[in-house]
Amino acid sequence: MTDTIRLPNASAPVPASRAVLSLSNRLAASMSRRGLFYGWAVAGATFLVMLANAGAMGAAGVFIVPLQKEFGWSAADISSAFAIRLALFGLTAPFAAAFINRFGIRPVVVTAIGMVSAGLLASLAMTQLWQLVALWGVLIGFGTGMVALVLGATVAARWFHHRRGLVVGMLTASTATGQLVFLPLLAKLTEDHGWRAALGFVVVMLLLAGVVALLVLRDRPSDVGLAPYGARAPDPPPPQTLAFGPMLASPLRALAEARASRTFWVLFVTFFVCGLSTNGLIQTHWIALCGDYGVAPVAAAGALAAIGVFDFVGTILSGWLSDRYDNRWLLFVYYGLRGLSLIVLPFTDFSVVWLSAFAVFYGLDWVATVPPTVRLTVQRFGAERSNLTFGWIFAAHQLGAATAAFGAGAFRTELMTYLPALYAAGAACLVAAALALTIGRPRPALAAAAAAAE
Repeated sequence: MTDTIRLPNASAPVPASRAVLSLSNRLAASMSRRGLFYGWAVAGATFLVMLANAGAMGAAGVFIVPLQKEFGWSAADISSAFAIRLALFGLTAPFAAAFINRFGIRPVVVTAIGMVSAGLLASLAMTQLWQLVALWGVLIGFGTGMVALVLGATVAARWFHHRRGLVVGMLTASTATGQLVFLPLLAKLTEDHGWRAALGFVVVMLLLAGVVALLVLRDRPSDVGLAPYGARAPDPPPPQTLAFGPMLASPLRALAEARASRTFWVLFVTFFVCGLSTNGLIQTHWIALCGDYGVAPVAAAGALAAIGVFDFVGTILSGWLSDRYDNRWLLFVYYGLRGLSLIVLPFTDFSVVWLSAFAVFYGLDWVATVPPTVRLTVQRFGAERSNLTFGWIFAAHQLGAATAAFGAGAFRTELMTYLPALYAAGAACLVAAALALTIGRPRPALAAAAAAAE
């Protein structure tokens, strides 16, 4: 089976963007002559965009202590703004899927990068808490939500029939890794030159990713005369483009249809726990948590970067496993191990040895839950509806993250310790592990369709 199947009538580029589209067409043709599938270039550009976007998301954890020192804001005050950002990051996801379906991948990505960059640049001059809420909470929350995991799920579903789980794993790894691996550099820039210098670096990184997205991204394989990777024939034409009003209503219709499914609610609740136990707790509060045990910010950021490195390996491995094994049991193992690691962490002395061990164990499991969750969503709800349905499941992830971001900050302010937040997150993971095994097998028709697509 060949990886590329050329269609007789590829869509013609529109005049306003003829030069950019022509470049991607030429690149696709050049790769095809060498036996390479252009979808890998699209996946690579998406990887870079999600990596840069995740770097902007992860930067927040570095700035809690500097903002406290400069403006006198409490951990609870700052955490409330970051919690709003995480909530909007997730609640935007279903509508991001609708915008992608209506306007296309590249326009949505470029617009989102512009919003995030504008918010970061404006925050360089902020002096009031409401400005932090408006910029980091609202504007950056909306912008980052437009290019979150829904973007990766859409690219994987449209461009790949084979290796879909692997591609989801790669793109998910870029999100989690980007939130962590830049932290040592950002912490160092903050320590040596102030938090504004670190923000400037993030803006440059975002703009470079935006240029790559503008040049490489295309909506579907048929746009460059190809079929999806591993497909015997081209996918059918996409549904007729909805008008703006129905487009905005489409995520709500998807939610109305999905809410009758018990599987949807199990995935919703377990992914809430996923966000609760990763982005909201460890990513946001790790540096401050380690500071309570005498660990310097740069050293704590280094441990987070190590988590990011092992997460990259673990998530790609999870994608490979999700193509081969029962995804329900994978979720059981992932949530169970994560819960145990969070419960054990407070009993360590936060020495280099224990932090290194935690980074390896917890890092391999950081977002390994995403590939099985995406595959279960596609299997249960179909390829065409999966990005909208997964958007709501991802919204649950970020609501969980927002809960932990605010709750952990409140615990720290009121009780002077993060320990209750760690125990609560660990216990929630164990509950999620048990819930994952209650997911039923897909209906025969959907199972057959999923098997045919793979």
